[in-house]
Amino acid sequence: MSVCAALHPKPTPATSVYQRRRPERTATYQAVQHHLETWLSNTRESNPDYDPIPQHVERDLRKFLECGILAHGFARARCDECGDDFLIAYSCKGRGVCPSCNTKRMVETAAHLVEHLYPQVPVRQWVITLPKRLRYFLLQDTELTGRVLQVGLRVIERSLREQCPDASPAARYGGVTYIHRFGSALNAHLHFHSCMIDGLSAQTEEGLQFYEATGLSGEVIQQAQEKIRKRVLRLFVRRGLLSSDDAQQMQSWQNGGGFSLNAEVRIEAADRHGLERLFRYCARPIFAGERLNWLEKEEMLIYRMPNPR
Repeated sequence: MSVCAALHPKPTPATSVYQRRRPERTATYQAVQHHLETWLSNTRESNPDYDPIPQHVERDLRKFLECGILAHGFARARCDECGDDFLIAYSCKGRGVCPSCNTKRMVETAAHLVEHLYPQVPVRQWVITLPKRLRYFLLQDTELTGRVLQVGLRVIERSLREQCPDASPAARYGGVTYIHRFGSALNAHLHFHSCMIDGLSAQTEEGLQFYEATGLSGEVIQQAQEKIRKRVLRLFVRRGLLSSDDAQQMQSWQNGGGFSLNAEVRIEAADRHGLERLFRYCARPIFAGERLNWLEKEEMLIYRMPNPR
């Protein structure tokens, strides 16, 4: 056996072997490549008074057409032992439509949170959903979105404090929130996924002390949902986005009136793999590239829903 073969044995079927991805063969790439310029032109011609397309949207789409394409730059990897080499195309690192870059960021973010930031304590996911009538304003006002999130987090903090009676006033809560602006049906649906440590932490003479929240029942979560609804509606009235009569009417709507607070998902302290899966779910891309098909002759895009309706 040669030295090269001994140092670099043939991979077994279970061994991962690098294969250059070919984005130009995917439905997403073909759709953007064929119709980007037409869409930009038609959209701007129909709105001559202003440019309706944000600069970051056009920039992200154009960078996506260069992602993974060798003609736009690459790195060469070479083995000094055997002389074998291969090319790795540059990526766009976009945050919009690129399935490859978004998936890579999803995996890296989840691993970083589990390995470096979150201690080995229980974690609960709080999902805050708002009525469609309010989402319209949030999609256009990022500052208002931040204020609504603050309202939700303050209510969650109060709920955690009520379930940790032994915690000192100096104890704090912690977590990470993902703002989703999309739904599973490719619809505009702004909502919040907050992965919060299920309790409070405080610095004591013995070190960092964790106080676990033990009584978060359905009734407690329902009360928190009502508090969020009341405070968010009050915020919209102060901003002049809703009249007092409209807010009062929305407050009387049944079944939460479009407001929802879901806290059913709880990851136990020892389940680090489950915690990483949760973070991957929260950091997932806008859509799954493998669900999208491009019919070139019909010039039609078909997206397979995960839960067809």
